[in-house]
Amino acid sequence: MIITLPPRLDSEPLCIDISSLRHIVVIGANGSGKTRFADRIAADLGDKAFRLSALRGLYAPRNEEPSPGSIGDLYRKATGPTSLLRPDLKSELEQIMALLINDELLSLIKQKFHDKPLSQGRETPSRLEKVIDEWQKVFPDNKVLLENGRMLFNRTATPGGTSGDTYSASRLSDGEKTVLYYLGAVTYAPRGGVVIVDSPGMFLHPSSIASLWNIIETMRPDCTFIYLTHDLQFASTRGQGCTIWVKNCDPERGCWDYDFLTSTDGISDEIYLAIIGARKPVLFIEGDGVNSIDARLYPLIFNDYTVKSLGGCDRVIEATRTFNSLRAFHSLNAWGIVDRDRRDEGEVAYLRRKQVHVPDVAEIENIFMLEPVIRVMARLNHRDPEVAFAKVKRNIMRLFEADLHQQALQHTRHRMKRGVEHRIDGRFANISQLEQHIASLADELSPRRVYEDLCREFRSYLQNDDYAAVLRVYNRKTMLSESHVASHVGLRRDDKDNYIATVLNILTYNYRGADEIRAAIRSTFPE
Repeated sequence: MIITLPPRLDSEPLCIDISSLRHIVVIGANGSGKTRFADRIAADLGDKAFRLSALRGLYAPRNEEPSPGSIGDLYRKATGPTSLLRPDLKSELEQIMALLINDELLSLIKQKFHDKPLSQGRETPSRLEKVIDEWQKVFPDNKVLLENGRMLFNRTATPGGTSGDTYSASRLSDGEKTVLYYLGAVTYAPRGGVVIVDSPGMFLHPSSIASLWNIIETMRPDCTFIYLTHDLQFASTRGQGCTIWVKNCDPERGCWDYDFLTSTDGISDEIYLAIIGARKPVLFIEGDGVNSIDARLYPLIFNDYTVKSLGGCDRVIEATRTFNSLRAFHSLNAWGIVDRDRRDEGEVAYLRRKQVHVPDVAEIENIFMLEPVIRVMARLNHRDPEVAFAKVKRNIMRLFEADLHQQALQHTRHRMKRGVEHRIDGRFANISQLEQHIASLADELSPRRVYEDLCREFRSYLQNDDYAAVLRVYNRKTMLSESHVASHVGLRRDDKDNYIATVLNILTYNYRGADEIRAAIRSTFPE
């Protein structure tokens, strides 16, 4: 069976052969047009489409006509003058339970009418029996009872305890109701149909989502399932299928911007999330995304980007490279930001060619020590900016002078490490050649010469009173505290956390001085 997907913006619609597909994932950001996309597919499929939504199943809007190919539509058709079904049930969950009980009753009546002894049982389990069996597998501590034409529930006794009273479905949790809804509903999907599920993870615990939908798909091997979601975690559980990325929708023209999204080596969840959720260029940064200074600062500076924290610098570099290799799937651009640390100009230039920003300061803490930032902070606290900056600068230069040899040694160590990594990758005919090569590395890399050159370079920064150059090479996590920048700019508490929090607060709420601070920080990222 071939499905022709909805019209595409400025190109021909895509087609899918679903004869061998168990599921299709339609993924996109909120507002991208996924639901309209599915509506169009359902309309084209006609009576082969079957719509499911846990939100509508549990909390149906009042006085709204059920959509074609839904449980509500099926229930409406099943009610009539001769039907035993109540016509006033509103939620699809109530309707499913009523349909299951009604079918079970009709089956028993038919069995009785044909004089078949009940003790012989049925050749195959009924819909109701299948649903109860699968529901109890998902919730093994719960039991389902049938009493006077109703489904009742009971939590089994714990060791040494007693079982509780029976209760109706209304007292189930939303998660329990949702599982019951899906298990029951899928039994009514048309033979060889297409089951379209909106937000399949709603109300469900993340640990149970994959196994539940595996069970449901197994219950209806004749059907193809189409899932509408923006949840990458769920999408990753549907491995053997097809993923359609819906980027945008033009409602007036009835067209969508969409494409197939295929798995590519090196594509992480963070990159997929950025592709799917982004409306702006993507900026990958270091840090944990919660507590790191990077995650708190950069979204306030680059507010025209979608900023995502990835952890270490290697992940940022790889994510930026991989994202930009996926231009066939998106028109967005990706950049990265990594700390300069002890990288030399050659490394910095290489990264910038790969669209990875490297600021003109050694690490992110140094950004808060930029001269314009200090001057703005002093002025806002009614201190003389000239005096405040002079005091901070004097403290930093003294710290750097005392630390010069250790800093030169750390920079030398970094360059030696990089040099060994590059040179050891050569091809060697035998072990003797490798040994000879390693023995010659010390002479080739000349660590003492590099160290002495760096010492001379760093001394020139002090001689020239070059504060900006010191910030570019000086890695010292305690710099903010030891410079007493907070007290010099007029803050009451002289600690780095208070100083950083004050700067971030100004940027967050766009208080006076925010534009100057933002411009100063942006200037450390040369194009």
